[in-house]
Amino acid sequence: MSVDDAVAALLESVLPGEAPLAETLMRMHSDVQARSGLDDRTYLLVRIAALVAVDAPASSYVVNLTVADELGITADDVRGVLIALAPLVGSARAFSGAEKALSALATARRL
Repeated sequence: MSVDDAVAALLESVLPGEAPLAETLMRMHSDVQARSGLDDRTYLLVRIAALVAVDAPASSYVVNLTVADELGITADDVRGVLIALAPLVGSARAFSGAEKALSALATARRL
């Protein structure tokens, strides 16, 4: 299963009863990784960086970090992304991202 397929499946589970919205979001993710040319690990680390940059909601972190955890991305990997981003996005956004990402990783491990 591709990362995009895994994300789409998780979106569907996060949005029960919201088929039109879930379908729209799944179509937005269709084949993005293949078009990017990035391997699974790099693709997910880029997605995590984007979540931090846009101050995404916690549910977005849970979806992406559940897949990341299944691929072996660790809390140390996420910390590395946050350290690299901090000068670009600022300390408040990096701190917010750290809190959401580490919480989401813990949630992913309980699923």
